[in-house]
Amino acid sequence: MRHTGEATAQSLDSSQYSTASILHYESVYGEDFVSPGGYDMAMELISKLALEPGSRVLDVGCGLGGGAFVMAHEFGLIVDGIDLSKNMLDLARAKLSARGLQDRVSLEHGDCLKLDRPQHYDAIYSRDVFLHIHDKRRLFAVLYASLRSGGRLLFTDYCCGEKPWRQDFSDYVQDRGYDLYTLPTYAEVIAAAGFSHVTYRDLTKRFIDILQADIERIASIDLEEPVRDKLVQSWRGKLDRASSGDHRWGLFEAEA
Repeated sequence: MRHTGEATAQSLDSSQYSTASILHYESVYGEDFVSPGGYDMAMELISKLALEPGSRVLDVGCGLGGGAFVMAHEFGLIVDGIDLSKNMLDLARAKLSARGLQDRVSLEHGDCLKLDRPQHYDAIYSRDVFLHIHDKRRLFAVLYASLRSGGRLLFTDYCCGEKPWRQDFSDYVQDRGYDLYTLPTYAEVIAAAGFSHVTYRDLTKRFIDILQADIERIASIDLEEPVRDKLVQSWRGKLDRASSGDHRWGLFEAEA
């Protein structure tokens, strides 16, 4: 499916985040996760937030709930997860019920651009979600308003190198309907929303290492051969685009 603009719940659930596709992603990234690095990366990044137990966190694009479950179970945090994909949330809610974390985790279907929770959160966490959102200035204005004074913002996202890009990367971005920035430009947009102490790290080498490990793992996953071949092809495409320098992976941190 070729996208021509910003992602909607319907476009995501009928293409990239069909239930079958989500389960295939999970088989690669690990139980409860649909983002690079799975559980280990979540633990590493959530540790960086250095939050006291009982702190309230917004998980934007919570997906299957993996990050929210880690925050609640491993760190004692109170987490509100929000996601635009109904398919993701249907699966996440079943997982939440099975884990018995309903007293610490809530899951909501909704658009994060419409949040109206002034100074409600101690931190906001997100993993590779904002690439779907084209109005990033509005996004970071909403997130800034949702944080208490001194609250932390931490997220990873797909980014890009300077143009001109290779044609295959341009086609990939257009097909997915992504909106990608270079890391420095991204940091400027975050700062313009009012955030201070904005920092970023280029994690592309880490991304490449994860992709290479994922490709090896896919060979051992119990999947039908056509599905496995499609996953390998997809991951090799990402590996090639990242190795070219067009596709970058960034980690961003800031304070309200």
